Amino acid sequence: MKSNIIRKTFLEYFKSKSHHIVPSAPMVVKNDPTLMFINAGMNQFKDIFLGNTPISNPRITDTQKCLRVSGKHNDLDEVGHDTYHHTMFEMLGNWSFGDYFKKEAIEWAWELLTEVYKIDKNFLYVTVFGGDESDGLEKDTEAYQIWKTIVPEDRILFGNKKDNFWEMGDSGPCGPCSEIHIDIRDKNEKIKVDGATLVNTDHPLVIEIWNLVFIEFNRKANGHLEQLPKKHIDTGLGFERLCMVIQGHKSNYDTDVFQPIIQEVATLAGKKYGENEKEDIAMRVIADHLRAVAFAITDGQLPSNNKAGYVIRRILRRAIRYGYTFLGFKEPFINELLPFLVSNMQDVFPEIKKQQDLIRKVILEEETAFLRTLSLGIQKFEKYISSHKEIDEIEGSFAFELFDTYGFPIDLTQLMAREQGLRVDMSGFVKNLEVQKNRSRKAASQDTGDWIILKDVIESSEFIGYDSIKSEIEIIKYRKVKAKNSEFFELVFDKTPFYAESGGQVGDIGYIEKEGEKIFIENTKKENDLTIHIAKAIINDLNGKFIAAVNEKARILTSNNHSATHLLHAALREVLGLHIEQKGSLVDNNKLRFDFAHFSKLTREEIRKVEKIVNKKIRDNIPIIENRNIKIEDAKKMGAIALFGEKYGEYVRTIAFDTNFSIELCGGTHVNNTGQIGIFKIISESAIAAGIRRIEAITANKAEDYFNAQDEIISQLKDILKNPNDIAKSVKGLNEERHELQKQIERLNKEKALSIKSDLINNKENIHGIEFIGKYLDVDLAVLKDISFNIIRDSENIVLVVGTNNKGKAFISVAMSENLIKNQGLNAGNLVREISKEIQGGGGGQAHYASAGGKNPNGIHKAIEKAKEIISKA
Repeated sequence: MKSNIIRKTFLEYFKSKSHHIVPSAPMVVKNDPTLMFINAGMNQFKDIFLGNTPISNPRITDTQKCLRVSGKHNDLDEVGHDTYHHTMFEMLGNWSFGDYFKKEAIEWAWELLTEVYKIDKNFLYVTVFGGDESDGLEKDTEAYQIWKTIVPEDRILFGNKKDNFWEMGDSGPCGPCSEIHIDIRDKNEKIKVDGATLVNTDHPLVIEIWNLVFIEFNRKANGHLEQLPKKHIDTGLGFERLCMVIQGHKSNYDTDVFQPIIQEVATLAGKKYGENEKEDIAMRVIADHLRAVAFAITDGQLPSNNKAGYVIRRILRRAIRYGYTFLGFKEPFINELLPFLVSNMQDVFPEIKKQQDLIRKVILEEETAFLRTLSLGIQKFEKYISSHKEIDEIEGSFAFELFDTYGFPIDLTQLMAREQGLRVDMSGFVKNLEVQKNRSRKAASQDTGDWIILKDVIESSEFIGYDSIKSEIEIIKYRKVKAKNSEFFELVFDKTPFYAESGGQVGDIGYIEKEGEKIFIENTKKENDLTIHIAKAIINDLNGKFIAAVNEKARILTSNNHSATHLLHAALREVLGLHIEQKGSLVDNNKLRFDFAHFSKLTREEIRKVEKIVNKKIRDNIPIIENRNIKIEDAKKMGAIALFGEKYGEYVRTIAFDTNFSIELCGGTHVNNTGQIGIFKIISESAIAAGIRRIEAITANKAEDYFNAQDEIISQLKDILKNPNDIAKSVKGLNEERHELQKQIERLNKEKALSIKSDLINNKENIHGIEFIGKYLDVDLAVLKDISFNIIRDSENIVLVVGTNNKGKAFISVAMSENLIKNQGLNAGNLVREISKEIQGGGGGQAHYASAGGKNPNGIHKAIEKAKEIISKA
C-alpha cells in the first residue's frame, strides 16, 4: 500500500466515525511563548484542552506536520543513525473534546490497525499506565479492562510514568496513555526472545506506533494535579512508522516516503545506498532534513542566527555537512532534491508546491554560504595544526571556537584531527559548550506562577477593540512572572479593548483604572488564544469593575501603518506581479516593515510607482469593508489573500479597501477610511534572505517629519552652494572638482615620496652588514606606506623603520628585504610588536611589512632607537 493511500485510509476511517477532517496547522508556531515548532499532533488543539477556546467540533482527525529538534522533545542526534527517528514527521491523530473516551479510542485504534490495515494481531503489544505514588495515581484499570476484551492478557503490559503518562510540558493538560507497540523482528528472533521483554527498551524493531492519550488532568505550576472539567482523547500514530510496517520494511527510510529522495542523493553522489554504513547514514540525514527545512520555509520560517531561524539553519547545515564529509559534495546539491519531495507531498500539502521556487533559492543560498564557512574552518584548522607542531591533542577551547564562531561541527573537527594523528580535548570542548548553554538558559529562564482565579469564566475573553478603545472590564485571573532581571504580572480580562500582538502588529498599551488607582499596561500579547495584558505593578484589590483604556494616539498611528501595509501589498502585486507574497511584517506606531517574496532589487522607478499607487488610494479616502465572521471558504472565493504560515479557523475576518484592489484575511486594527493615513513614504528597500525583500515605510506625522527633515537638508545645501538653480548639478560639479584635486594630491605625494626616498637612502646606516634606515617623517600615512614599499622593493639588504604623527596618534611602519627574512630570521611583525611599546600601542603584520599605532607620538624616536638596538643584536 502506497504512503498516500495509507494516509488517506486513516482520515477516511475516522471520517466514517463522525470525525471532522482538519488541515495540518503550520509547523512554525506563532503566539505561543512555550513553543517554536509544532512538536506533537495536539499542539494546535492546546487551547481547547486549556479551556481558552470553545469546542466547535467534538470529534476531529488530521495529519499534522511536526518538528522535534530542541527542548524536551529532541530527536536530532538519533536522526539518520537509527531507522525510525526524524526531525520533521507526520502525526496522524484522532481527537475527542469532551465526547467519547477510552473505550472508543481503544476499540477504533485496534480495528483500524488489524481489520483495515490488516496488521497481524500477533505482532502487537499494548501498554497501560501502572500508576505513580508521587502523584497519588492508581493503575489505569479502566484501560486494562477494555484491552482484556480485545487482546490476551500476556500482551498487556504496565508502564511507568515516563512511558505511560503523557504531559505537554512542566504544566498543563496531561493524563495516562496506552501505547500500541509492534514487533517486526524476524521469526527466529521472536522465538529466541519474547517481544514483551523488548517493549520500551529502544529496540529498533520493537517500536511504538500509536499512543492513545486520555487527557483528564491539569498539571499546576506547583506540580499538583487537578481534574479537568471535561475529559479528552488525544491520539498520535506515527505516519512514517506505519508506512514501514504496512510496506513490510524494517526501516522508515526504506519506504516510499524517503526512498525517492535517497535514491536521487545516491545518484548525485555516484554511490549506492546500502553498501556503506556511513554513506547510508549521510543519505538518510539529507533525506530527512530536506523535509524539515522545506516545510519550515513553506510555513514562513527562514534560516537565521536566532531562535526558530537558528534551529532551521542548524538542521540544514547538518545535512550539508554530512554530504560534504561522507558523500563528497563540495558544491550545493540539496536544492536539487526538492522536486522529488514536492512530487511526493504536494497532494496532501499543496502549499509546498506553491512555495517551491522560494524554498529552492533559500536552500541554495544557505548551502553556498555554509560551504564557504566549511572552507574557512578547514583553513583555520590547518593554520592551527601548522603552528602547534608538537601537540598530540587539539585544545577544547579551539574546537569550541570553530564550532561557535565558524559553525564548524565538532565531529568534523574530530575526523580531521584523527587524519592528523591527533585527538580533541572533548572535556574542554564540553566545558565551553556548557558555559554557553548555561548563559543562554539563565538569559531565557523565567519562573511563571499559577493563575490566581478571580472570576470563573470558561471561554477566552472577548476582544472588543475593533469598536471601542475604552470599556468597563473585570480581571478574571492573573499570575506573577519572574524573569532574569525583572518581575511582572500577566492579567486576563473578561473582555478587552486591548489588541494582542499578532499578525505582525504590536500589542496595545494603556491602563486600567478603578477608584483613582491605575495599572499601566505595558504590552498585550497572545498566549495561544488567550489575551495576556502585561503590567509591571498591580494594586492590592483586583476584584470588581475597572475602566480599561487603550493609548489612543499609539493605536491610531499603528492602525494607519497596518492599513498602509495592506495598500503596499496590493501595490507591489500590481507593479511587480501576482507572485508577490507576504513573508513577514512588523507594524507599530512609528513605522511599518513588510517582507515579501521577490528575486531582484526594486528599481527606483518601481519604488516610485508603488508609492504613487498607495498615495493615490490614500487620497481617494476609500472606506474600509470589513467582514468580521465569514467562512474561510467564502473569504477565499471573494479573493481574500491568506498568508502562508498563519493558522486560520473555520471563520475569519476580511479587510478590504476597494475589493478590486486589496482584500486580505486579517485580525488587526485598521483605519475607517484610507484618507486617515495621510501620506505614505518608503524609506528603505533591501534583501534579508534569498528571494526575500524588505520594505520599511512611514506614514502620517512620521512621514511629515521625514519630508521636513529632507527639506531642511535641501535648504542648508542651498545656503552652502549660494542658492543654485540646480542643486544636484552643483553637488556633482563639486564632486568632480574633489576627484580632480585628489588626483593632484596623489601625484604630489608620489613626487614627495620619491624625494624623501632619495634622502633616506643617502642617510642609511650599516649595522653589521645590514643597511638600516630609521627616521621620523612629517607625512601622511599613504606616503609613509609608499615610501616603505618603494625602498624595500629596490633593496636586497635593508631594514626600514619610519614613523609619523597622524592627528595626534603615533604610527610606525616597519619594512625589510626578503633576504633578511630568509637568511637572518628577521621578521617585521615581531619587530613592530616589540618597539610599539614605546608609543603605548600595538600592531603586527607580515614578515616583510608590519605597522603599529599608539597614543604616544613622543615615543616614536625611542621606538626607532630600540629597533636599531634590536637589529644590532641580530
